[in-house]
Amino acid sequence: MVRVRTLHRRKGFFRDSLRTPILLFTSLLFLTVNGLWIPTASGEKIITVGSKNFMENRLLAELFAQLIESRTDLTVLRRLGLAGTQVCFEALKTGGIDLYPEYTGTGLVTILGGEPMNNPTEVLNRVRSQFLQRWNLWWLTPLGFDNSYALALRRDRAQELGVRTLSDLARIAPTLKAGFGYEFMKRPDGLPGLQETYGLQFREVVGMQQTLKYQATANGDIDLLDVYTTDGRLSVYDFLILEDDQRFFPPYDATALVRGDTLERYPELAAVLSLLTNALTREQMRKWNLLVQEQGQPVTQVARQILEDLQLVADQEPGSPTYHQQPSQSLFAYMWHLRGTLAMRTWEHLGLAGLGLLLGIALAIPLGLLLERWRTGAETMIRIIGMSQTIPSIALLAFMIPLFGVGTFPAIMALWIYSLFPILRNTFSGLRDAAPNVVETGRALGMTEWQILRSVRLPLAAPTIMAGVRTSAIWTLGTATLAAFIGAGGLGVPIVAGLQLADVNLILSGALPATILALAVDALLAWVETIVKPQGLDPVR
Repeated sequence: MVRVRTLHRRKGFFRDSLRTPILLFTSLLFLTVNGLWIPTASGEKIITVGSKNFMENRLLAELFAQLIESRTDLTVLRRLGLAGTQVCFEALKTGGIDLYPEYTGTGLVTILGGEPMNNPTEVLNRVRSQFLQRWNLWWLTPLGFDNSYALALRRDRAQELGVRTLSDLARIAPTLKAGFGYEFMKRPDGLPGLQETYGLQFREVVGMQQTLKYQATANGDIDLLDVYTTDGRLSVYDFLILEDDQRFFPPYDATALVRGDTLERYPELAAVLSLLTNALTREQMRKWNLLVQEQGQPVTQVARQILEDLQLVADQEPGSPTYHQQPSQSLFAYMWHLRGTLAMRTWEHLGLAGLGLLLGIALAIPLGLLLERWRTGAETMIRIIGMSQTIPSIALLAFMIPLFGVGTFPAIMALWIYSLFPILRNTFSGLRDAAPNVVETGRALGMTEWQILRSVRLPLAAPTIMAGVRTSAIWTLGTATLAAFIGAGGLGVPIVAGLQLADVNLILSGALPATILALAVDALLAWVETIVKPQGLDPVR
């Protein structure tokens, strides 16, 4: 029960009480936009290099980027660690990136949906002609190695089971537990195709991240895993790669996949990348991958070393910050070592989540006012908007790529959609349930509906509205970590890199600042809530 000290508050009360939070939000919007939009010099020639979210692909993309930077006057932007083949391909088609490393077998089976072919030249010719005709995308000359899928067991386990080929595996598969990558489990040139070709049916199949699969197999937690044949970890773990005796897997020759209009604008690009033609072998890639995957060397450093070994690069510093393992350091010493990079990532994270939240507030509160005024169909509209909460975050981010490309803009659009429901629901409910007896008293005193809304209902609903804003802020800050999968940066970048390297310190270096940031923003909004809460309402003592 509450005691109302005053019914008719002075004119402009709610406006005045919101002045401070409005200034705060406006300032945040200004800082956010300035943090996310970086103007470039007039006439500057820029291309964007992307990669998938596994280490070899990151390494090849960084190799391309450094070679281009050293041999041309192009400025290279990096969008590394995008979430898988389809995300990279959609980003390439829509112009979100200009090129990325791809594998011919993936282009044939996963993107074109074709049947596996065994001849490398035929596969390359097929993908070249089809990609040119359909999308004006160019496969450049292969780099000299193929990185195929394969299945592997611990060597002692394979000897115990008497398994050497995939046909041998098919006979005992129902007794085994397999750990496969999430993309491998869905790709036609992965598990579905193997099941059709070899009749593989396992006792249990679990989806796992690449590094964790190796550890789980070595520990005996799973029997079998899928591997890349150039994976450096194969030099560390004593695994037997099973022979593909029916030649199911197509050749996966690595090359650069480039937009045709990019090559038209910058024809020197093809000439520079052609310097890598047949320059890399499978054995070399295993060695270089091992440096990144198990020895913790930065991708930029290893890419630089490759170019120096090939005598293709002039003396200059690598171009972008990266993360690497330092096992001897404590977590806090490690984070202090990366303080500059983490500060930049924190700022990016705040920008993404802040702008998404501000856009949500700008739409949800006016819409809540409108729906409360005309209540017919209001609940239906709110439920429809609430359905956005059922879409997995990464799926919503991926859905934005065909519409907006990759980077900050699609991430902000996705975060905006996620932010709407809590604010809208609380705005509508707060206004609808705002002390009906007080509202009626206002009408009896001759107040207009606008006066009642401004001076009674909005002030009374303000705490409820702020509760929705606080909930939305926490959700948005948490979801923003996934923006790294579409190249938007933020604190998800060290988290994703840490997952790929199984580096707990690296994962926590992104997760801890994200948690602290969420707590700080919630505390700020709690303070804003005390400002907008009407002073005329006190509990009866």
